[in-house]
Amino acid sequence: MPITIVSQGRNVSPWVKALKEKRPELDVRIYPHDLPREEVTFALAWNHPLGVFKEFPNLKSISSLGAGVDHILKDPDIPEQVQITRIKDENLTNDMADFTMALVLNHMRGLHAYKAAEKTQTWKPHKYKRNEDVTVGVMGIGTLGTEVAHRLSSIGFKVTGWASSAKRLESIKVYAGPEELDAFLGTADILICLLPLTPETANILNKDNLLKLPKQAYVINVARGEHLVEEDLIQVIDAGHLAGASLDVLREEPLPEGHPFWTHPKISVTPHIASVTDPESAVVQLLENYDRAQSGEPLLNLVSRTKGY
Repeated sequence: MPITIVSQGRNVSPWVKALKEKRPELDVRIYPHDLPREEVTFALAWNHPLGVFKEFPNLKSISSLGAGVDHILKDPDIPEQVQITRIKDENLTNDMADFTMALVLNHMRGLHAYKAAEKTQTWKPHKYKRNEDVTVGVMGIGTLGTEVAHRLSSIGFKVTGWASSAKRLESIKVYAGPEELDAFLGTADILICLLPLTPETANILNKDNLLKLPKQAYVINVARGEHLVEEDLIQVIDAGHLAGASLDVLREEPLPEGHPFWTHPKISVTPHIASVTDPESAVVQLLENYDRAQSGEPLLNLVSRTKGY
């Protein structure tokens, strides 16, 4: 049975190449050139046109081409019987941990300030804190958040976590649920958002919550742009409560020309590159799920539509 790849604005040729290298006989199609669609039972998707999966009457499964699935779950027209999966990949996890550690250490040592000082040829050392004097709060204790928390703890940071439900991590206190959110925010000298995007977590980085962080806290968002209320972030930074922010995800990508984030001296922007799925690494689990879907076996990395992850 064929696999179709449905994606807008993304070069899918590396995925086709990786799939064919692993299984040369596989019929790999690319939407909209994937007729007849009644033959298709398995789809790979990223930012698909909403409603398109109604055109596949025999579809059994949709796999995200990354760890996130909000781009799939926001489509109300996906039939209930279609199972949705996501990618869990060691490379993806390690890349995210490396990137977030780099942002944390960059902030800790004030490297942005020194880069700005180059423009005015200003030689001015700044005081800095040591790792053991700083608490990093990780919002979202899934696969990525757990690895980030452990990595930061391993180099001396005090680390706390927050999740929608109770989680246990060795030597790391994890707060759970809305009733413990305020207490968690109060711990975070550096806040890292790694939450899945759900109706409950959308806009969670708003003015009220940002003001609950310690004075001069720093915000890192590597989850989804919709977690952050952008105007609120600017207000709280300009009021002096936050030291700044590093943002790898934005509500509109690419970030539009003229957006205030581009020129704000305390906000750093990167183009959604914290952790990019490697097709060669990820296709192994995709093909295993393809085989499982054909034989009726349980799928790996199945997503709960109710939870949103």
